[in-house]
Amino acid sequence: MKLWIAVAVASAGCAALKLAGYVIPARYLESRIARRALEALPVALLSALIAVSTFATGDHLVLASRAAGLVAAILLVAARAPFLVVVIAACAVAAGVHAIHL
Repeated sequence: MKLWIAVAVASAGCAALKLAGYVIPARYLESRIARRALEALPVALLSALIAVSTFATGDHLVLASRAAGLVAAILLVAARAPFLVVVIAACAVAAGVHAIHL
């Protein structure tokens, strides 16, 4: 439950930051530091959500079939495979590992 509260707060913060982009004068947002932070924030949030959903179940750290699917996706992205191939292969690997462990 605490995790979802943190996710909700972080999401609200991102939405507020986006809204602030319309309110704050452009000269503040055009600085190099602000631009880099604003570009990195959504990526960091998405990466954190992927990590939590892949390696955690409730309050426990687990290495499950989702981790195998993530590894397959990373390898295919590194090989510059098309997005649809990455998604289908990651799902297939995760399903295969899950079926083996049942």
